[in-house]
Amino acid sequence: MLALEHGHRLYYEQSGAPDGIAVLALHGGPGSGSASRHREFFERERFRIVQFDQRGSGRSEPRGETAHNHTAALIADSERLREHLGIERWLVFGGSWGAPLALAYAAQHRERVSGLILRGIYLTGKADNDWFFHGAAALMPEAQARFIEQIPRRWRRRVTTYLDRSFRSGDLDKQSRIALEWQRYESALNSPGIAQPAAPTADSTADALRAKYKIQAHYIARQCFLGEAAVLRAAANLRDVPVAIVHGTLDFVCRPINAWRVHRACAGSRLAWAEGAGHDPYFAATKRLLRAATQCFALHGDFAQWPPALSA
Repeated sequence: MLALEHGHRLYYEQSGAPDGIAVLALHGGPGSGSASRHREFFERERFRIVQFDQRGSGRSEPRGETAHNHTAALIADSERLREHLGIERWLVFGGSWGAPLALAYAAQHRERVSGLILRGIYLTGKADNDWFFHGAAALMPEAQARFIEQIPRRWRRRVTTYLDRSFRSGDLDKQSRIALEWQRYESALNSPGIAQPAAPTADSTADALRAKYKIQAHYIARQCFLGEAAVLRAAANLRDVPVAIVHGTLDFVCRPINAWRVHRACAGSRLAWAEGAGHDPYFAATKRLLRAATQCFALHGDFAQWPPALSA
C-alpha cells in the first residue's frame, strides 16, 4: 500500500523480472481494479510488471471513495508510484479507460515514458457515452432495453447524471440493482453470445460491484475529467514516442473509429486491427497482437517491426 493525501491508500504490486523492462499496466473501468490476467500480455522473464488499483477501485482504500478522485490525481499517483519504486522510465500499457489515462499521463510526463501500448480506446467524450448508453441499441437491442429500464424516462437524455446521483444516494438496493444491470449490459457488449453474470450471492460481492460502478459513474458523468478533445491533444503531443494501438474490428463498447482517430493524431503510431474481436482483450486475435507488441518492444525498444501502420 502507498499512502496518499486525503486518506487514500493505493494498492500496488510487482511481478516478473526485478531487473526487467519496467511496464505500468493501467486497468480500465474506471473502477475495475487490476487483475492477475493483465500480466498475460508480458513475458515474465523480460518485464518488471507494475500494477495498481486506481483511487477507490479494487483493493485501494477507501473503496468506492469519489472525494479527491479525478484524472489529475491518478496521473500524479502514477508518477508518485514510479518515484517510489525507483523506476526511471517505463512502458505504459492501457486498455479501454486505461488507454486515455495512459495518453494523458504520457503527455504530461513524456520523459518518463519509453513507449505506449493502447487497446480498445475509450475517448471519454459525450459521443462515446451516447454510443454506449443509446447507440449500441442498434446492435444489442434487448440488452440495451433491459439496462435502460433502470433509468426513469425523464432521465434518459441524461443517463450519466442519473447514474452518478443514484450512486451518491443512500439507497443501496437501488444501487445494487443498477450495478447488476449495468454489469450485464457491459458484458453483453463486451462478449456477445456469452451468458450474462448472475446476481451477486454475497454481501461483499454486492458491495464491490456497487463501489465499482460508483467510481465509473463518477468519472463518466464528468467525461473522465478529460473529454475527447483533450485525449486527442495528448496523442498529438507524443510525436517520437513509440506507440502501438490494437483495436477489435467488432468492438461494441469502444468504437473502432476511436483507435483510428488516435492513430491519426499521434504521428508515427502503429495501428493493428484485431479481426473479428470485440472489446475483450483476451480474444485470441487481440491477445496475439498485444503479446507481439510487447515482444517487439522488448527486442527493439520500439514498434517499427510490429504489424505495419495503416496508410494515412
